[in-house]
Amino acid sequence: MNDNEYLFSVPSFGKAHSISRTQVYREIGSGRLKASKVGKRTVITAENAASWRAALPPFGRRAA
Repeated sequence: MNDNEYLFSVPSFGKAHSISRTQVYREIGSGRLKASKVGKRTVITAENAASWRAALPPFGRRAA
């Protein structure tokens, strides 16, 4: 099993989740998305990606 199968680079995470590279770094900076460094690369595990998705607010009407 290859560990890279469970890692997203910042660009691949952004592409997979339809957000910009800048927004990925904003999510990391805010603490909502956990990332790690592997050498010079910033990576996001599949587990952390799933946690981030689960914490997203539901889509729908706003409270009045």
